[in-house]
Amino acid sequence: MSQWYQLQQLDSKFLEQVHQLYDDSFPMEIRQYLAQWLENQDWEHAANNVSFATLLFHDLLSQLDDQFSRFLIENNFLLQHNIRKSKRNLQDNFQEDPIHMAMIIHNCLKEERKILSCAKACNEMEVGSVQNTATGMPDKQKELDTNIRTLKSDVNDVEQDIKALENLQDEYDFKCKTLQNREHESSSMSQEEYKKEQLNLQHMFLSLDHRRKDVVSAIVKLLQSTEQVQAALINDELVEWKHRQQTACIGGPPNACLDQLQNWFTIVAESLQQVRQQLKKLEELEQKFTYDPDPITKNKQFLQDLTNKLFQQLIQSSFVVERQPCMPTHPQRPLVLKTGVQFTVKLRLLVKLQELNYNLKVKVLFDKDVTEKNSVKGFRKFNILGTNTKVMNMEESTNGSLAAEFRHLQLKEQKNTGSRTNEGPLIVTEELHSLSFETQLCQPGLVIDLETTSLPIVVISNVSQLPSGWASILWFNMLSTDPKNLSFFLNPPSAKWSKLADVLSWQFSSVTKRGLNADQLSMLGEKLLGPSNGGSQDGLIPWTRFCKENINDKNFPFWLWIEGILELIKKHLLCLWNDGCIVGFISKERERALLKDQSPGTFLLRFSESSREGAITFTWVEESQNEPQFHSVEPYTKKELSAVTFPDIIRNYKVMAAENIPENPLRFLYPNIPKDNAFGKYYSRPKEAPEPMDLDGPKGNGYIKTELISVSEVHPSRLQSPENLLPMSPEEFDEVSRMVGPAEIDTVMCTHIQL
Repeated sequence: MSQWYQLQQLDSKFLEQVHQLYDDSFPMEIRQYLAQWLENQDWEHAANNVSFATLLFHDLLSQLDDQFSRFLIENNFLLQHNIRKSKRNLQDNFQEDPIHMAMIIHNCLKEERKILSCAKACNEMEVGSVQNTATGMPDKQKELDTNIRTLKSDVNDVEQDIKALENLQDEYDFKCKTLQNREHESSSMSQEEYKKEQLNLQHMFLSLDHRRKDVVSAIVKLLQSTEQVQAALINDELVEWKHRQQTACIGGPPNACLDQLQNWFTIVAESLQQVRQQLKKLEELEQKFTYDPDPITKNKQFLQDLTNKLFQQLIQSSFVVERQPCMPTHPQRPLVLKTGVQFTVKLRLLVKLQELNYNLKVKVLFDKDVTEKNSVKGFRKFNILGTNTKVMNMEESTNGSLAAEFRHLQLKEQKNTGSRTNEGPLIVTEELHSLSFETQLCQPGLVIDLETTSLPIVVISNVSQLPSGWASILWFNMLSTDPKNLSFFLNPPSAKWSKLADVLSWQFSSVTKRGLNADQLSMLGEKLLGPSNGGSQDGLIPWTRFCKENINDKNFPFWLWIEGILELIKKHLLCLWNDGCIVGFISKERERALLKDQSPGTFLLRFSESSREGAITFTWVEESQNEPQFHSVEPYTKKELSAVTFPDIIRNYKVMAAENIPENPLRFLYPNIPKDNAFGKYYSRPKEAPEPMDLDGPKGNGYIKTELISVSEVHPSRLQSPENLLPMSPEEFDEVSRMVGPAEIDTVMCTHIQL
C-alpha cells in the first residue's frame, strides 16, 4: 500500500496537515499523479548530490510527459492543461537548482510519514481513551466537557423560560386590555365580577414579576457558570496547548489537534451569542411593559456588559497561531527565518461561527511592539515582503475551521538604518523578533480588536547561522512561556539538566526514529557538568556553556558538536542509528568497561569528541597476555563517508603490518551480534564468489576489479596474535591511524585492494 494511499484514508484533521505541505512550488496534483514513482526515489541522496538531483529532475519531467500522454488518450483537456502548467512551473523554479526541488520533495515525504505515525498514535490513544472512559476514568478534560455541555443545556432552558415569560406577559396584557374595555362597555359589570378580575390580574402580575426575577436570576447564574468554564478553557486548556506547541516546535511530542479546543470554544461562543439575543428579547418585553421595581430594568445593563465582556475575552483568546513561522526547506526547524527566503505561517480562530466567515481581514506586522525606547542597542530592523493581509475563511481547511495562511512572506533587512555594529550586547542569533497579527470583529453594538503574536523568531542572513539560531530557539522555548520577552538573551537563565536532556533527545528523535537513552545522556551530562555532577538532574547549565564557550580543550562549543553529529547521522548513518547499532555517546572509561569481558573482535561504534563537523569511529577489543587491549580507529568524517558507506567500511576494514596478511579485526557488534548480521543488509553489494580472470576472453575488460577499503598500518609489535603477544600499555592502543598509500583517491583515507 503506497504512502499516498494511506494518507488519503486519514481523518480530516490529519488531511489538513497534508494540505499544508504542498503549495505552488510543488503542487499536490504532481504528488497524486506520480505517487508511486516519487516514493521509490532516493530524494535524500538527491538533496545532497547535484548530479543525482539533476537526473531525478529530468526523470520527473519525463514522468509528467507520460502522464500528459495518458490524459491525451483519455481526451481530458482540463488535466492536460494542468499537467503542462505544472511542468512549466517546475522548469521555471528548479531548472537551475534541482537540489532545491529534491530537498522539498524529501521533506514532504518525511513529513507525510510523521503525519501517518501521529495518526496511528492518536488512534491508539482514542482506543485507550474509550476504554478508560468506559471504566469511569476521572479526567479534568472530561469534567470540562461535561460543564460545557451543561452550559449549553442551561442556555436552552433559559430560552424556554423566556418564551414562557413572553406568553405570560402577552396573556397579562390581553386580560388588562379586556378588563379596561369591559369597564367602558354600556353593559354593566357587577362589582363582584370586577373585583374578581382585578384579583386575578394582581395574581398574574405577581406571577409575572416572579417569572421575570427567575429569568434574570437564571441568566446571572448562567453567566457566572460561563465565567468559570471560560476561565478553565482560556487559563488552563489553551495555555497547556500553547505550551505543547512550544514543545513540539523544538522537537518534542507532536501537538494535540486543535479540533477539540475549537469545539469547546465554539459551544461557549454560541451560548454567549444566544444570551445576547435573550437579553435583547428581555429588553423588548421591558419596552412593552415595565413597572417599579422591574428586575429587567434593574439588571439589564449589568447583564449586557458582562455578556459582552465574556464574549470579547473568548474571541480575543481564540485568535491563535496554529502553525508557527517556518521555512518549507527546514520543516524541523521552525522560528528560524533567513532573509530572502519564503516562509509560511497559519492563523486560526477557535470560534467557528458562520457569520464570521470572510468578515475578518488579518494583517501581519513585524516587531510591532519593538520601539526605539525598548529595543536593544544594535537591534536590526526588517521589512515584510509579500502579501501582508489575508481574509480568514472556512474554505482553507478541510475541517471547516476559520483560518488564514500566509504562504509567501519574506523578510528583508532595512539598510537605511545603518549597518549593524558590534557594540550591541547580543549577537545576531540571540536577537529575538516577532510577527504580530491583527484583525477586527464588528457586530451590532460590539467592536472587538483581535491580536496574536508568534513565538519569538531568529532572523539569519546566512545558512551557516542556522545551528546557532536554532540553539537560541531551543533555549527560549525550553525556559520561557512569554512570547513578548524579546530581551530574553540579555540575561538568559540557566537550564536544569533534566530539562535539557529531554530537549537534546528530541533533537535526535525528531529527525530519526531513535532518541537518546539514559547512558548516552549521562555521558553528555558529564561533558556539560563535569564527571562529578554528570548524573545530577538538578545541575544547572548556563547558556554560554551550552552554545558559546569552547567545551573542555576543544575549539568549538557543545551545541555545534551535537549539531555536527546530527548532520552526520541524517546524511550518512540514519539506518544504523535507527537500528540501534551506534552506541554513539560514551566515555572511554565506559567503553572499555563494556568491551573488556567480550569476545575478541567485539567492537562498538561511537562519535568522535574531537571533531566539530561530526565524526564516527569504532573501538574493538583484543586478547593479550595480561589484560584486554583496545583499539580505536581514526574517526571518519562526512568526507570519507561520502565516498564509502560506513557499513562497507566496517565490512572491508583491514589491519596490516609489514610481512603480515591484512585481516579484518571486527567480528561482533557489541554485545555479541555477528558483524554481517548487523550490517549485511546495508552492504553496497552482496559477497560474490571469485571469478577466474580472463583478460582476453569476451568476459574480460582488461581491468582488475578494485574497491575502496580502509586500511590501518601498525607496527608489527603492536599486533596481538597468539604467536606474538607483547605487553602494551593501554595508552598505546588509544588510536589506530588509517594510513594512505599511493592509491589515495580524493584524499579519502582509503586504498585500493585487488579482489
